[in-house]
Amino acid sequence: MRWIISLFFLGILQWYSYQAIKTIVFSRWILFAYILLIILVMGNLLFHTLILERTTATEPRLMYAIGFFITLFIFQALVTIILLGEDVLRIPQGIYGYFTKMPGQTQFLPERRKIISQIAVSLATIPFVSLLYGMYRGKYNYKVFSYELEYEDLPDTFDGFKITQISDIHSGSFDNQTKVQYGVELVNAQKSDLILFTGDLVNNRAEEVHPWIETFKKIYAKHGVYSILGNHDYGDYMRWENSKAKKNNMEALYSAQKKMGWDLLLNESRFIEKEGQRLAIIGVENWGSGFKKAGDLDRALESVSAGDFKILMSHDPSHWEAQVLPHPFNIHLTLSGHTHGMQFGIEIPGWIKWSPVKWRYKQWAGIYEQSKQRLNVNRGFGYLAYPGRVGMWPEISVITLRKAKTSI
Repeated sequence: MRWIISLFFLGILQWYSYQAIKTIVFSRWILFAYILLIILVMGNLLFHTLILERTTATEPRLMYAIGFFITLFIFQALVTIILLGEDVLRIPQGIYGYFTKMPGQTQFLPERRKIISQIAVSLATIPFVSLLYGMYRGKYNYKVFSYELEYEDLPDTFDGFKITQISDIHSGSFDNQTKVQYGVELVNAQKSDLILFTGDLVNNRAEEVHPWIETFKKIYAKHGVYSILGNHDYGDYMRWENSKAKKNNMEALYSAQKKMGWDLLLNESRFIEKEGQRLAIIGVENWGSGFKKAGDLDRALESVSAGDFKILMSHDPSHWEAQVLPHPFNIHLTLSGHTHGMQFGIEIPGWIKWSPVKWRYKQWAGIYEQSKQRLNVNRGFGYLAYPGRVGMWPEISVITLRKAKTSI
């Protein structure tokens, strides 16, 4: 039944978008080209999802198949919405004309107005072009987001301590070695004291990161690189031959992170020490509302004292309000990712920050603060499903810790 409803819905989109193109162009060749485009996009998606074996090599191609489908779908959906609005007027006019038998009426419905179809296609072309741009340019348009955060209880020796956060690499989606290398160089160019990765190194399989180990191995900071797992790192979104194969995949992911020189924290903590003072770096496994809940905050804090300055890595930002804020320990800064900013939105600093993901996550991009505790949600370094980014560019977060000056 679900397939029947989906096919019926897609059929409506095809019909209305065809009607709009037909009303505007009056050319058989353009209509033929449009129909051919639909067949190619739909056929490509079906081929990659139902026929072609899903492997590390074919993963980027699948992403493009999904991306082309989404791009065409959004175009057709906008056209359909506008033409449906026109039909709200056309249908009553047709019914009235049928019963009054208006002179000269040769068809039940009045002809579509060309201007309405032109408006529909013109408006729908904006996201169509934007999504294509996001696929070919936007997904590697790395941006550095810099923040200075003041804390009264920050240890003196850590005043000016710089942290770079990256998240959601999704290495199985990458298709351009040069661009990814540039992103890594941009990370290192921040010359941070510490680098923290907040999960989702792969889409499903550990082998996805193997071609990129040497690239990510170059990421360096004086006090090291620490990481955690995201929901995609567990391999839960694919079928495995048996439980042993899934376990082996997990072990391979641990091994890959070790080869890159990253210290993976699995519900545990480490300390960064300077001149007899320290910061606690805490890492939990994934804990998310509606997702895997393997994170154990209490266990991760076992060796941490209440007086330590604490930085928590937790992949899913929903963990912050659910468990971090209510915790007896004051966790000064939590770093998350997961949302990707939905890879689509509008962001003008100081004016607007919007993405459809805000309807799913209360905290979805940037800095948030409650009860003197802060959360940074990184927009992600990579991409997933739709192989692009529009407005929500791939992010490198740079956070500088400052000792708050106390007034006398």
